[in-house]
Amino acid sequence: MSESSNIIVSPMQGTILFVAVVGQSYTKGSTVITLESMKMQHDIAASFDGVASEVLVEVGQTVKAGQSLLIFSPSTIEQQIRESSDVDSQVGDVIELRPDLHEVIDRHQQGLDSNRPEAVAKRHASGRLTARENVELLVDAGSLVEYGPVVIAAQRRRRSVEDLIDKTPADGLVGGLASINGHLFSGRESRALVMSYDYAVLAGTQGTQNHRKKDRLFEVSEKLQLPVVFFAEGGGGRPGDTDGLGVSGLDCWAFHDFAKLSGLVPLVGITGGYCFAGNAAILGCCDVVIALEGSNIGMGGPAMIEGGGLGVFSPKEIGPLTVQSANGVVDLIARDDAHAVELAKKYLAFFQGSTESFACPDQEQLRSVIPLNRVMSYDVRSVIEILFDVDSVLELRSSFGLGMITALARVNGKPIGVIANNPHHLAGAIDSDGADKAARFMQLCDAFNIPIVTLVDTPGMMVGPEIEETALVRHCSRLFVTGVNITVPVISIVLRKSYGLGAQAMMAGSTKAPLACVAWPTGEFGGMGLEGAVRLGYRKELEAITDPVEREETFQKMVNRMYENGKALSVATHFEIDDVIDPAESRTWISAILESVLISPRSGKKRPNIDTW
Repeated sequence: MSESSNIIVSPMQGTILFVAVVGQSYTKGSTVITLESMKMQHDIAASFDGVASEVLVEVGQTVKAGQSLLIFSPSTIEQQIRESSDVDSQVGDVIELRPDLHEVIDRHQQGLDSNRPEAVAKRHASGRLTARENVELLVDAGSLVEYGPVVIAAQRRRRSVEDLIDKTPADGLVGGLASINGHLFSGRESRALVMSYDYAVLAGTQGTQNHRKKDRLFEVSEKLQLPVVFFAEGGGGRPGDTDGLGVSGLDCWAFHDFAKLSGLVPLVGITGGYCFAGNAAILGCCDVVIALEGSNIGMGGPAMIEGGGLGVFSPKEIGPLTVQSANGVVDLIARDDAHAVELAKKYLAFFQGSTESFACPDQEQLRSVIPLNRVMSYDVRSVIEILFDVDSVLELRSSFGLGMITALARVNGKPIGVIANNPHHLAGAIDSDGADKAARFMQLCDAFNIPIVTLVDTPGMMVGPEIEETALVRHCSRLFVTGVNITVPVISIVLRKSYGLGAQAMMAGSTKAPLACVAWPTGEFGGMGLEGAVRLGYRKELEAITDPVEREETFQKMVNRMYENGKALSVATHFEIDDVIDPAESRTWISAILESVLISPRSGKKRPNIDTW
């Protein structure tokens, strides 16, 4: 508006939709002209109180930029402001939501548990939390930014949209960006992707739209390099979706994209109840599998088994937890949903960084944990609990590969991987399962720059005709091939027996391969076990002694002589190891390496993937 002439001119080319009424008064800020240009409407407001004295154009007329539209005369008369239907109105202190915003808010509310009382009650009656309750328990309060919350199942050809909104919220997959363990880690360190199949929606089956949501979230994880925590519960592909053009659905990218994340970001899988087919495939790709008591996990559910002509089975007969924990599929067993979330948060924290707060057990306890009797068994887990920070140890796959213990722990708040021989099983000898377990754990630690401590007490590789039937030659060799090619720091502490190829495998190939290789006073070394070495090396001499008592005494003297030669202090004099130490000083050695090592931040993958086995 020109203040000198009081003429309102057009700011652009367009078509007149509304002009003020001649003689009517308007207050400052009220619309006197509405113009449409390129499908957009533009209101021209009065810059002072006044009266429309002469209209120079008419509705429907096309005008050019700068063209005169209306003569507007100043006035002090108060007039009612013309109200626009698409502007929020304010009455007192109460603001009424505009209709489009109201619709969006209502739509989001419809998918929440508060609007699904029957489904929630049924879930709770089974002793389980809902998908949204699990997610809320996992993530920091208010941190979830959800992707695709208003998505519905691709079944519009067979069901009404209203029914789909009511019965298939989020198409049965809740997922988005959030922070986890924000009380320990700040900023990007706490960020993660969380996803949960909703068993209360079509039995947690994988549908067209929730596949697309997974694809989207996996892409976000890859681009941002953020961990994924996935609650996988339910069946496989959903046959009831009707809104697609495909036939087999095998062009789905979800499994391709999720598997591609292996080695790039930590992948945490949680399941409870039934986890079959596609959900099991997702679960099996994860670095760690957490399963609730009573879970059943299988690559095919009852329908697929029956369809394959293999018999009729109930879901409870397929992959029960007793089977899937003993065979190594499951890493951690949870009592219930809340415990599973607690385990997931503890596991993920090792990959988020160091903690400032920690407590150290009394290290002098380590001096008496190994029996004076060199052939007396002991619990190596007690060594681990004392050696590392209080309440920091998280053992993985405890029911599988019993001769080998793998755990995550901390030293002065810093994450570390622990691999230990277990004297309670085969005296600590390494079998096929134990080798697989340790080699895979090495890959996990290496992929995410977590240093490794090995606690050595092994008579060597397990031997015998039966063990060779397990392909021991190939399995045990994985320890050499993997251990030699990892780049994270390795620290080896010999607790007691350090014999043969098994001991070398525990030390990444040699006593000089670790950045530090030390032994406790109870350590003993040799190319093979002392007793076996004597019996093999002095067989003729021993057989020549006819008196069995004398033969046994001679045998023990030879063993004792070899022990004196191969005990840790003797070996250290030849500098085959770095030192023999007071067990209470073990953390000092570990800390010295952790504080000294230079680990370059990852910008992508160190390893192509982490072996799922």
